[in-house]
Amino acid sequence: MNKCLRQLFTAVVVLFVVLGLSSTILMAIRADELNSDSRNTRSLYHQLGAYRGAILASDGTVMAKSEPVNDAFKYQRSYTNGPLYAPVTGYFSISQPADRGLEASSSQLLNGESDSLMWQRLKNLLTGGVNQGASLETSISPALQQVAYDQLGDRDGAAVAIEVKTGRILAMVSTPSYDPNTLATHDTKAAAEAYNSLAQGENSPLINRATSQVYPPGSTFKTIVAAAALETGDYQPDTQIPAGSTYTLPGTATQLPNSNAAADGTNGQISLQDAVAYSSNTAFAQLGVTLGADKVSDMATKLGFGSTITIDGNESTGTPMTATASSFPNDPADDRLALASIGQGDVTATPLQMAMVAQAIANNGELMRPTLVDRVRAADLSVISQTKAQIMANVFSKETADKLTSMMQGVVTKENQQLALDGISVAAKTGTAQIGVNGESIDGWVIGFAPAEDPKIAIAVVVHNTDLYGSLAAGPIMRAMMQEALQQ
Repeated sequence: MNKCLRQLFTAVVVLFVVLGLSSTILMAIRADELNSDSRNTRSLYHQLGAYRGAILASDGTVMAKSEPVNDAFKYQRSYTNGPLYAPVTGYFSISQPADRGLEASSSQLLNGESDSLMWQRLKNLLTGGVNQGASLETSISPALQQVAYDQLGDRDGAAVAIEVKTGRILAMVSTPSYDPNTLATHDTKAAAEAYNSLAQGENSPLINRATSQVYPPGSTFKTIVAAAALETGDYQPDTQIPAGSTYTLPGTATQLPNSNAAADGTNGQISLQDAVAYSSNTAFAQLGVTLGADKVSDMATKLGFGSTITIDGNESTGTPMTATASSFPNDPADDRLALASIGQGDVTATPLQMAMVAQAIANNGELMRPTLVDRVRAADLSVISQTKAQIMANVFSKETADKLTSMMQGVVTKENQQLALDGISVAAKTGTAQIGVNGESIDGWVIGFAPAEDPKIAIAVVVHNTDLYGSLAAGPIMRAMMQEALQQ
């Protein structure tokens, strides 16, 4: 009898151990996997039944919030002026997991599951309160966002504005855009159909063209080559460099022309400052080859090329919001280096990256980390975290920045007076990148900052697949944004 009892006791203990191990595996080790499984309807109800915190603009304007609804999910996400803010907010959908924007990068904060909200959850447990997610206060200026959005209109493109001293993103617009409300509906069939419609094709509105699409930057890249030249100490703004009406790409029979006679210089020579002002292709192609790939590539790398740039969030808060890495060719032959030095060929950049180039020049050579969220608040309005300005790199000297600023002012005063603002000095660089099989279309660019003597705002704009030069396609958009930001 004792033997039977011992065997029974042993069996019970083994079963309890098995039960404990299986529960531990399910509840701890495989918890994240099971929670993210699309078949887990309990997880879906938990997520959609949570009161997600609001996403706010810098002036308190509500961009996204949760509203009570009379269905099984309790709350539904609502987006105010959805298409305007979609590149910032992203979406929260019943049919697709949030995979972009602040809804994804700060998901754990918004739904209240973040470790930083543990005391809030404990307090609600003890008091019987309802768990609520944290709210995000962003740096976005609604007025500036609206101007950029209206100016881009139905064109394919993007605009980014950055506060020069801090790196705060004041506007981030991508067109064509989409309405996140169509994805937030609790009608699963309608949400799925909306997503499938939006996600199709290379020109999907779901793509944030400001951060996730790369374009040849055209002549805006000449600012980077000019910075590399100035930093060697061998060049000054008045240094004469080879130019000419055409330049034969090394090792080829291909002739590279200029778009205007002033860019040719005189007797085959042009000053560095005039090469920037008149956007001389022949001068910068030769300058890039003379400097060598290492010097140009090093300058581009210091400014952020070659690296994915994190804008918001980390693995503990959700899916980080990042900008696709811009690229400069690795060890290019001289003909490819010449093309890359005028922003063509194998060099590509996001609009955010080129806004960062303008910001670094405006900020005495200090490149600031771009941010979107100023602070995070719990439901009781206590501040959980506050973003501090952070220097990414000291790219070049203040002396180089001052010289670049002066040369970029010349772009406006000598060649593009239509970009000028009354009473405010503007520094800019336009860009016209040939795209398509035979260069039959254009990516029109402009980067710039103002006021030039005490910069407040840096901007990059691209209009994709246009038939206008960058000064005409993107230039007026930048000017309107500066006018709004500086309240002219």
